[in-house]
Amino acid sequence: MRKELMLVVALGVVLCLALVGCADKKSGTGEAGANVTEAGETSGQGQSATQGTTPNREDGYDAEQSSMTDGQAADHAGQATENAGHVEESEEAMATLWMKVGETPLSVEWEQNESVEALKGLCQDGPRTIQLSMYGGFEQVGSLGQRLPSDDVQTTTQAGDIVLYSSNQVVVFYGSNSWAYTRLGHIVDKTSDELAELLGNGDVTITIGIG
Repeated sequence: MRKELMLVVALGVVLCLALVGCADKKSGTGEAGANVTEAGETSGQGQSATQGTTPNREDGYDAEQSSMTDGQAADHAGQATENAGHVEESEEAMATLWMKVGETPLSVEWEQNESVEALKGLCQDGPRTIQLSMYGGFEQVGSLGQRLPSDDVQTTTQAGDIVLYSSNQVVVFYGSNSWAYTRLGHIVDKTSDELAELLGNGDVTITIGIG
């Protein structure tokens, strides 16, 4: 009877120890899981925060570079346009008028004034042909068909002079006269006798062009 009692007590002690061990294991597993979970959440939060606060420097740099490139391209385009405009103005300013009587070309020294520049403007779309008529035994005169800027002053002309009269008449002299004119140019490759032969034998047609 005594032995049986001792055996029951021993079994009870073993059972208690087993139950205590199981409880400790469960508690440890729970704490470890909690630690792992907490660590994961902490890591996730840190990663999210890092991703949210770190700018995409490459995208921003590309956008900035693209903007700078577009701006530079616009500046270059504007500069090219401005340069082209200056070149065009320079070429127009350097363009030279030419003149011929009938089919005879003449070498002319043109004045540098507003009237000659306006005459160049008239010839931009093509040569201008003007019918001249003899007048006074010393000149040929004809209408331009429109008025040009003028700055008339009292002038004594000589053979070879080309002048603007009344703002819309071109006069070519093979003799001399005194009146208020605006000078346009002078024929330099013909003598007085040659001009009299060319201009003093009836009405003529002159052509003025640019090139």
